[in-house]
Amino acid sequence: MDRNRLKRRLRELSRLRLLPADVAADVVLRIRPDTYDASFEALTADVDRALAQLVRWRATVIEPAPAPVAAGDVTNPGPTT
Repeated sequence: MDRNRLKRRLRELSRLRLLPADVAADVVLRIRPDTYDASFEALTADVDRALAQLVRWRATVIEPAPAPVAAGDVTNPGPTT
């Protein structure tokens, strides 16, 4: 019964907190044994802290480098000499 209650709580927190944030990352919630005794408020604080870390990570991610130009690519001829 505790497992199902915890699963429902985390599902609800994910729906309310993680999904609206639209962070381009897969999120895995790892459950430790002491999590079963945590209150909903404590779980909310943990999810909010993880979300803040994801948002900080997203802000520091470097834009990917442009794809290399293939020889003879007429759509992007590259620098002219």
